[in-house]
Amino acid sequence: MANIRSQIKRNRQNERRRLRNKAVRSELKTRSKTAILASETGAENSAELLRLAVKRIDKAAAKGIIHKNQAANRKSRLMRRVFELERGLAEGHS
Repeated sequence: MANIRSQIKRNRQNERRRLRNKAVRSELKTRSKTAILASETGAENSAELLRLAVKRIDKAAAKGIIHKNQAANRKSRLMRRVFELERGLAEGHS
């Protein structure tokens, strides 16, 4: 355990940031999952859920929680998966 006051404060700050980042990352996963599930079931609001997931990914990248390239990769993977699922439903495949 640190005994320098500035390091004790730094540890407190790091812990707060770690918990906040963990919550944001968890929300990213949740929003992506709901967008994928909505497109699988063919829900009307699947486009809205996809938009919200992408918005949250962009926000996390802007705040430095994830790297901007990782955000781009996540968005690309998510969009491709959702569009393939929706195309499969439109063609009658499942």
